[in-house]
Amino acid sequence: MIDKQQTIQNFAQNAQDTGSTRVQIALLTARINNLSVHLGTNKKDKAGQRGLQLLNGQRRRLLKYLERTNYDEYIALTDQLKIRRGQRIVR
Repeated sequence: MIDKQQTIQNFAQNAQDTGSTRVQIALLTARINNLSVHLGTNKKDKAGQRGLQLLNGQRRRLLKYLERTNYDEYIALTDQLKIRRGQRIVR
């Protein structure tokens, strides 16, 4: 089980920060990791697999936004959460 308040405190930029992109990505990552463990033991949980795909898509969109707007923070966050980075978007 994830400790939501602890995750928010670890990734918040100040005491009032509960919904920044950085915090949202950290919370999604915790939920994804928790659901992945569950699906490892419950292989036939199709609803759980769909939920995992939806969470991954949401996290991917947030990471893409963070990469576009603040690349240095994107690099630091992916390193801290141990998330693989995609190819850099050059526009």
